[in-house]
Amino acid sequence: MSRVPGWLGRLGAGLTEMGERLDERRAEVEKEHAEPAPEPAAGDAVPLPDHVTVVPARPDPAQAVPWGVRVAAEAGWRVLVLAGTVWVLMRVISAVQLVVLAFVAALLITALMQPTVARLRRYGLPRGPATALTAILGFVIMGLIGWFVTWQVMENIDTLSNQIQDGIDELRKWLLNSPFHVTDKQINQIAKNLRDAIGANTDQITSAGLEGVTVVVEALTGILLTVFSTLFLLYDGRRIWEWTLKLVPAAARPGVAGAGPRAWRTLTAYVRGTVIVALIDAIFIGLGIYFLNVPMAVPLAVFIFLFAFVPLVGAVVSGALAVVVALVTQGVFTAVMVLVVVLAVQQIEGHVLQPFILGRAVRVHPLAVVLSVAAGGMIAGIGGAVVAVPLVAVTNTVVGYLRAYSVSTQARGESRESPAQPADSVPEQ
Repeated sequence: MSRVPGWLGRLGAGLTEMGERLDERRAEVEKEHAEPAPEPAAGDAVPLPDHVTVVPARPDPAQAVPWGVRVAAEAGWRVLVLAGTVWVLMRVISAVQLVVLAFVAALLITALMQPTVARLRRYGLPRGPATALTAILGFVIMGLIGWFVTWQVMENIDTLSNQIQDGIDELRKWLLNSPFHVTDKQINQIAKNLRDAIGANTDQITSAGLEGVTVVVEALTGILLTVFSTLFLLYDGRRIWEWTLKLVPAAARPGVAGAGPRAWRTLTAYVRGTVIVALIDAIFIGLGIYFLNVPMAVPLAVFIFLFAFVPLVGAVVSGALAVVVALVTQGVFTAVMVLVVVLAVQQIEGHVLQPFILGRAVRVHPLAVVLSVAAGGMIAGIGGAVVAVPLVAVTNTVVGYLRAYSVSTQARGESRESPAQPADSVPEQ
């Protein structure tokens, strides 16, 4: 029993000591809350409790994206917006393709006739009679050319058919005696396949013939629109241009007003130069095939003149047509001679006539010519191929002028904002 009081005494002493420690700890905590710790100096590390986990701060998402990716994204959405705008514009143009082609054709004809109107007005003729006289004379000449080509084709179609049949018979004999070992059975099989192909596509040919009525109606509509547009452009072109300028924002109006006359001069130079070059091609190639006794030399020369308005591609097609007619009517030697004449005239055209006649006013790279003709042909057929190159030439002129105008405007603005000259350096008046 004597041991129990000793044990209890030690337990009480331990509890007393524990209570004193708790009181000290409570006093320290109250002191920390009563007196805030001083702010740490700059550069001093703030001590953190051991149980706190340090989480690194995340950077701004815009800063985390690499610079190259950000530039590509910025350029990408702008390209998408431009592509969408071009797509919508092309859809609108396709919906009114006939009107657009008629107006563009009127612009080309006006560029060809407008110098004549200006010359008549300088001679003292009023604007109305000068416009009417020029338009009537121009459209009569175009109509006579079309009538002459049709008349020549209809007059020589029977003779040409017989000569083509004779040429096919000669080609058949040549194939039978050639080193290619072509047999009569193979030739007959090829002819049978052609007849079968024509018979299988009879419905399509018939539907194409029925659609020809619609094509004729659209052609007549396009011709009427072209005639009326040409008349109004010849008579009132300046006021139409001034009204168009009102649709342009005021800030961009001076630049557009300066680019318009330059674009018109480029278009006029292109049309006039193309007509002269096409006429020279038609005359010399026509004389060559005439002296080689190729039938329908005059209609072929007119076709060469018309196809010359489609750069590069038109010359190849018209030259190939002349060579084929010479081959099936006069034989291989005549066809080779026609090919030599066509190539010689086209080389003179490309290296002498076009640089001399068109000059620097209409300078378009051959690659741009080929791509623009191909794109115009895919979008709007023959009409698109004809207007593609003048459109590219005019666009090149406008873009070059607007770039130079922007640089000059910026230079003038910087010169106005430059500091004034000191008073002691101003020269005496």
